[in-house]
Amino acid sequence: MPKLSIIIPTRDRPQLLPRAVQSALSQTMADLEVIVVDDASTQPVDLPADPRLRIIRLSQARGGAGARNVGTEAAQGRWIAYLDDDDCLLPHMADVSLEAIAKATLPPPVGVISGIDVVDDTGKTLETRLPPPSRPRGCHFALEVLEPGKSYNTKQTLVVERDAILQIGGWDETFRSRVHTELFLRLNPVCSILGLPIVTYQLYEHPGARVSRNTNLRQESFQRLIDKHQAVFRAHPQMFANFVYDHALMSYRMGQKSQALSSVVWAIQIDPLRTMKKTIEKLVQRF
Repeated sequence: MPKLSIIIPTRDRPQLLPRAVQSALSQTMADLEVIVVDDASTQPVDLPADPRLRIIRLSQARGGAGARNVGTEAAQGRWIAYLDDDDCLLPHMADVSLEAIAKATLPPPVGVISGIDVVDDTGKTLETRLPPPSRPRGCHFALEVLEPGKSYNTKQTLVVERDAILQIGGWDETFRSRVHTELFLRLNPVCSILGLPIVTYQLYEHPGARVSRNTNLRQESFQRLIDKHQAVFRAHPQMFANFVYDHALMSYRMGQKSQALSSVVWAIQIDPLRTMKKTIEKLVQRF
């Protein structure tokens, strides 16, 4: 039985997928399996054979959350990690993550996240994101006040016990976007999250289609997320306002100006003083 299962959901990315799979198979820790879940790609996934590699093909698409659930259920490792099919793991990812879990003093169970380099097609680093140091069991991850210089956008690096994911019901398949944020809002109340100041993951910034660039899907999933977890959001008004304000900024960058304006107004209603201060600071920076 492998110690770690790395799950890669994929759909119609034959040019990018082999790179992701090779990065998972090239871990310095050999005691692992890689499960590629082919979410009904137009052409079935075709990869070089490897005794540690399994391919599960779905006859009907279930989306990224559904494909992750299939992989989680099929996994044989005690520990699991997830890798997007257009990204890469650095070779030490598995080793440093499991070593940190073994030494953790946070209330169990403990999952670990680490840093991300956003890279372009030449491998140049465009941005480095490091996670918050810890969120003990009982917290609500991205709704806790964030330490300076840290980022919540490192959730893709999660390594956690398979049972912890199964016990919270897995990934919510009603979401197509915001799936990691939604999962962590259910995971952190029952599982401590340890953050490592080590980059282990490369997020590939490419011009191809990404769920995060689908403007309508982003808006729908944003509202669905708040509706599902509204009690938790309301219990954290400062970060709730930040969350809505950040959504407004992204909506504006994606050309959705009316949605951006309505989100700014909403953030002001939640936390007037802090939101107005942030808005003024943004205007000063721009002009």
